[in-house]
Amino acid sequence: MYKENIEQNPLQTDNTGMDYTRCCTLADCSHETSNEAQKIKNAKRGDISFFLIDNLEFMKQKPDNYYDLALVDPPYGIGQNWAKDKRAKFYKHRNNFNDNIPGEEYFKELFRVSKYQIIWGANYYWNYLRPSNNLIFWDKGKDAQKQFGSAGEIAWTNITKYPLVKVELMWNGCCVCEKTERVHPHQKPVKLYQWTLQNFAEKGWKILDTHGGSMSNAIACDIEGFQLDICENDEKYFNDGLQRFDLHKLQLKLF
Repeated sequence: MYKENIEQNPLQTDNTGMDYTRCCTLADCSHETSNEAQKIKNAKRGDISFFLIDNLEFMKQKPDNYYDLALVDPPYGIGQNWAKDKRAKFYKHRNNFNDNIPGEEYFKELFRVSKYQIIWGANYYWNYLRPSNNLIFWDKGKDAQKQFGSAGEIAWTNITKYPLVKVELMWNGCCVCEKTERVHPHQKPVKLYQWTLQNFAEKGWKILDTHGGSMSNAIACDIEGFQLDICENDEKYFNDGLQRFDLHKLQLKLF
């Protein structure tokens, strides 16, 4: 995290009315490391805006159809098997966010503020989603009959571009489609979000992510050139995800 320099990095307000701490990325940052009290709560990196905030509170500030697309991965309500995450940096951070799914008010606001939606974990929210064959199946390359965990995940969308479509991206233990540090227990690959944006989003769209987590979506939107507002209500996940994003930018500058 970064020390806020008020003279060089004053707060600025954009047309949404939200204040941002103007701070450079790790790629060109000369600020000293901050203490706990100085951690930034909101951050802006180019077209990607990060918010440490309750997503419902955030959406209620937005007018109808403010976003072209909500690309989200809410909690599935199935708890967390911490035993499999013993080597992960978040292991000691026991958060119960995945014990319950979002309620009716969340989905009502999500559909109000966005024109289109892609919602991962659709099989957990059928009572809030209308019947549709416009589904995405992410094949993780895993045999669920022989290995721990699911063979894939399902996303619901109201974009009527395809019926059920499959994307194959390996995400099976040490066999993964991309090498990256895990900073969140339910981290999805950046490549999955890139594929989704490439196949469903249109250039110029403004995107919302209500559950930032590892910030994989933020990295994908940065690569693909989309404007994104991304929320996370857990400070540790927010800070770790933001640091991961900044390391992504640093690698781009170095290589």
